[in-house]
Amino acid sequence: MPQLRLALCQVNLTVGDLSGNAEHILEWTRCAVDRGAHLIAFPEMALPGYPVEDLALRRSFLTASRAAVADLARRLRKEGLGSAVVVVGYLDADDQALPCLGMPVGSPLNAAAVLHDGRVVARTAKHHLPNYGVFDEYRYFVPGNSLGIIRVHGVDVALAICEDLWREKGPVAVARAANPGLLLVLNGSPYEMNKDNIRLDMVRKRAAEAGCPLAYVNLVGGQDELVFDGDSLVVSADGALLSRAPQFVEDCLVVDLDLPSVNGRPINAPSPPPSSRNALTVKRTVISSQPVLPYPPLAGKIAPHLPDELEVYTALVTGLRDYARKNSFPSVILGLAGGIDSALTAVIACDALGPEQVYGISMPSEYSSEHSLADAAELARRTGLRHRIVSIAPMVRAWMDSLTLTGLAEENLQARIRGTTLMALSNQHGHLVLATGNKSELAVGYSTLYGDAAGGFAPLKDVPKTLVRRLAQWRNQRAAEQGETPPIPKNSIVKPPSAELRPGQLDTDALPPYPLLDDLLDNYVEQDLGREQIVAAGFPADLVERVLGLVDNAEYKRRQYPPGPKITLKAFGRDRRLPITNWWRELAPEHRTERPVAEPGAPGEDATPEDPLP
Repeated sequence: MPQLRLALCQVNLTVGDLSGNAEHILEWTRCAVDRGAHLIAFPEMALPGYPVEDLALRRSFLTASRAAVADLARRLRKEGLGSAVVVVGYLDADDQALPCLGMPVGSPLNAAAVLHDGRVVARTAKHHLPNYGVFDEYRYFVPGNSLGIIRVHGVDVALAICEDLWREKGPVAVARAANPGLLLVLNGSPYEMNKDNIRLDMVRKRAAEAGCPLAYVNLVGGQDELVFDGDSLVVSADGALLSRAPQFVEDCLVVDLDLPSVNGRPINAPSPPPSSRNALTVKRTVISSQPVLPYPPLAGKIAPHLPDELEVYTALVTGLRDYARKNSFPSVILGLAGGIDSALTAVIACDALGPEQVYGISMPSEYSSEHSLADAAELARRTGLRHRIVSIAPMVRAWMDSLTLTGLAEENLQARIRGTTLMALSNQHGHLVLATGNKSELAVGYSTLYGDAAGGFAPLKDVPKTLVRRLAQWRNQRAAEQGETPPIPKNSIVKPPSAELRPGQLDTDALPPYPLLDDLLDNYVEQDLGREQIVAAGFPADLVERVLGLVDNAEYKRRQYPPGPKITLKAFGRDRRLPITNWWRELAPEHRTERPVAEPGAPGEDATPEDPLP
């Protein structure tokens, strides 16, 4: 059978940086060619970056993307790389297409270009457009209407893009009828916990359906709230894992494949007649029909699976590192309260950017405990981050003398003064302010607008409180195993959570214990269960109604919260989007006609229960 050396380049690219991304693609193509690759694949929308969101609707950007892919083909030839076949994702348009779904001729396509010998020799486009979770592709693109098949050294390679792999029938079914030797899929598949095993199972299933080996190349790196983990892989037709790239790092995965020849099949073999207006036709392109001379194959490498805590932690570090780097922030600043949330955020920042680029500010008020200040100072000593103490007590007194606030208003004033202090230092020195709240707090509205909710990025935004504790313990254990000092003081992990905004305050004054709260929130937020289902699962009815009310009343706060890396099935913002003005409440049937009532204090406003900003 003909041999083919395939290279899957999982790369970290930047949305909108057409020239920089093209340069990066060229560099990784050179790496693959140096290793003898015949066919080189890059991820979905690699050239413009992914997701481009409304940039896809900007005609100037679409035109620039189309020009950039042609220029990239020419540059590859000029650099002596033109003999390789390179498949790269880009933004295109079909100027001859009929209007589709109300979109005009020339509407954008999520496309792939095949580059060879200085030219774009073939093009294909994504057929299935996802419109769920973090995806809004019906907003931007029209579906492609053909399955591209390229003949490379006597092997027919079918091309598909991301969602085309996850849907039944569609391109995979058409590919099987076309009898290719390899199915190559370009992907921009965001990370979420435990997705790598789901991904592998899907790839195995589709390889069996296509009746040929399947190669899957994915993006890596952070883009706003999304993190891409790479995890590119190749499986045989019977589902055997042949090779797999590591997660969260750029890599050129090279694998040698013995593939079936085309056996004289004509390149213009007719496609089955379309069964509907959305059916796919097959579009074949011959690049080279002559098989390569036999050569000793390379052994495929299989990167080990990351343990759960390491996987999640690496996603958080990657998300913060790329957000800061791609938005030109050299350093970050955050409040250090001595609690577990700010401690874990600080350690993530140190691992992402280096401790010399992390500024931790302790801002004690008259209610701050000595152990909180001591724990914050000890964290700074262990990590090497830059630490400073700014007392807010005089500022609070000045505001109180002017406004005479009490209760929640006084508590939230402390958080807002801390937020203002951090934003002022950010303006002065160019730091990115990190919000330190976790998903549990954000769910129930325990954050103060313009206080602990102030910031440019929130590393723990999608991390429930119980997972925060697991990650803190894991990070300390990992340090100990490597002969290093655990970065987080033990007291920050074990002490009862408290915002310290009034004497003796504890989170449990207003909330159930976090393991119980997170379990309940998982039912409501992640699984979208209603009140009756959650009560039937064993949760007390009064607790369910209180927690669900807190969640519903806090939607307006979540809309104003900074972005943060998605790691769960349903992150606030991109995944879970509900109206702010909304009278539906998950109440007992006899109460469903009642008008929603905000919590005491300012509408929906509560004091932060755990280190908002110290």
